[in-house]
Amino acid sequence: MKRLFLLMGLLLLAAAGWWWQRGAQPTTAVTASLLPLLTEENVAGYVRALEPGAIQFPRDLGSHNDYQLEWWYYTGNLQGADGREFGYQLTFFRRALAPEAADQALGIGADSAETPASNWRTNQVYLAHFTVSDVANGAFYQQERFSRGGVGLAGAQAEPYRIWLEDWSAEATAPGTVRLRAQIAEATLDLTLKQTLPPVLHGDDGLSQKGPEPGNASYYYSLVQQTTEGTLRLQDETFAVTGVSWKDHEYSTSALSGDAVGWDWFSAQFADGSALMLGQIRLADGGISPYSAGTFVTAMGEVRPLTAPDIELTVTGGWRSPTSGATYPAGWMIHIPSLALQLTAVPLMPNQELTVSTIYWEGAAAYEGTQAGQPITGRGYIELTGYAGSSSPVRNP
Repeated sequence: MKRLFLLMGLLLLAAAGWWWQRGAQPTTAVTASLLPLLTEENVAGYVRALEPGAIQFPRDLGSHNDYQLEWWYYTGNLQGADGREFGYQLTFFRRALAPEAADQALGIGADSAETPASNWRTNQVYLAHFTVSDVANGAFYQQERFSRGGVGLAGAQAEPYRIWLEDWSAEATAPGTVRLRAQIAEATLDLTLKQTLPPVLHGDDGLSQKGPEPGNASYYYSLVQQTTEGTLRLQDETFAVTGVSWKDHEYSTSALSGDAVGWDWFSAQFADGSALMLGQIRLADGGISPYSAGTFVTAMGEVRPLTAPDIELTVTGGWRSPTSGATYPAGWMIHIPSLALQLTAVPLMPNQELTVSTIYWEGAAAYEGTQAGQPITGRGYIELTGYAGSSSPVRNP
């Protein structure tokens, strides 16, 4: 249900994949001139998310190529031995270029005189984002990659669990244990995540509704409060780090309703072992969609769904990007009366804006407040989309 920015980013990716399929060389940047092609919404032939209770493990850890869109999100909050704080994001996206029936009609994946066998031919394209937030220095490192799903360059599988795009990967090393690896010139991440709670099924037993139309929904689950340890290299320094990580996996064939302009998403992992997810869809008229929702998870793994009337969000601050010119909220009061929960949420550093194929803000955050009158604190992540416009180019300061 979350990740509004994904639609534009994956459509850009699909355009690159369209050229790859036909043997042309994709450009390094997809420009706004492609927008008329990309904004056509045709989902005929894809499978839709319709019924609750469809998620099964371990089957649904992997890819769902008959759905148009899919993503695996890893975010986490880390500390060095001296308490120095870091945040990270490692996310993988998949987009089908055509439904399987159309795929077969084009001869993709089939062997014939017209379409000889080729390991390069693929109907799936992938995108990945890797970021590191160095809170003490206010430094934000980011990179984006694209790849086709052929010749082993990128892919996703359930058994054994593995998601990869070139040398960025999430891979099971034992039951309930996943190793994350990614590197760029400025940073290298090598972490081991261990599951501590059962998967959290959001919405109606995993069916997360986006709007009133049948099939305007996704299948959505999370793994929260995963204990995390490993190493993080920043420039010429390497840190032994520990912390907690959050994983989201979502797949669908739909977009948000036409009056939606953006998305605010919050994840909080509290020191007492509980966790909170909130997703708020913003509308063009300034209102909030009634399909905004959330989930509270107790330290014992009990799941409590939240609907739009349960959630009160008040913006308390803002930050203007010197790169994109977008103004983002940068502080919130969160009140959930049904949980007797009151929180403040603030970014751990202001500039955690990604200026890649789609401009959005996603970064490490701190949560503090009370629940039933008792103090509660935690760390987590916040994602803000639609503030720079879904297709805004990066402007030089």
